[in-house]
Amino acid sequence: MGVNQEKPSAPDGFRRVVAELRSASWRPELQIEEIPAPQRIAPFAAALTADVVAGDEEIGSGRLVLLHDPAGNAAWGGTFRLVTFARAEVDPEMVTDPLLRSVGWSWLIEALTNHGAAFHSPSGTVTSVSSESFGGMAEEPPRAEVEIRASWTPEVEDLEPLTPHLQAWGEMLCTTAGQPPLPEGVVPIPSRRTPQGRNGRLR
Repeated sequence: MGVNQEKPSAPDGFRRVVAELRSASWRPELQIEEIPAPQRIAPFAAALTADVVAGDEEIGSGRLVLLHDPAGNAAWGGTFRLVTFARAEVDPEMVTDPLLRSVGWSWLIEALTNHGAAFHSPSGTVTSVSSESFGGMAEEPPRAEVEIRASWTPEVEDLEPLTPHLQAWGEMLCTTAGQPPLPEGVVPIPSRRTPQGRNGRLR
């Protein structure tokens, strides 16, 4: 897994939440893969990448990084932090809407709230951009994207589950890519691409 290798042993709390991450079920639109985690942000880390797929077309992508510092981090207000990046193409007319960025931020906060995820200290940015091609690329259609970069502190120290945060992240990715939330009572089926360790197991 993408976990820092210089540490001889991961704390039990980190092992527990990583086990939840590895066994999570995902919406059918999401193709999830485990990737090497950042090595210098926190003593322990794990990371996932996701593609949002509709039919055979990739309509969005994202990344989630779980950070853990057993000593705590004043900026986080805790010992864990989740960091995400999400990007999706949108209708070019949407990027002119002044409410798009605040609505984009609400996709994350509402997803966390709707899934009952205990969290605090959210922060981030929402960026919307459009591009038009010229010259030799003039035949390319106009493109527009929305990009969300965010982080929040999950309250998982006292055996609170990580799973609601994972479900909320999946919902936020799909909403960003134009896929509505699953109806209440509908259970997501596990992704066919389950996370696979690349850098060895937790020790």
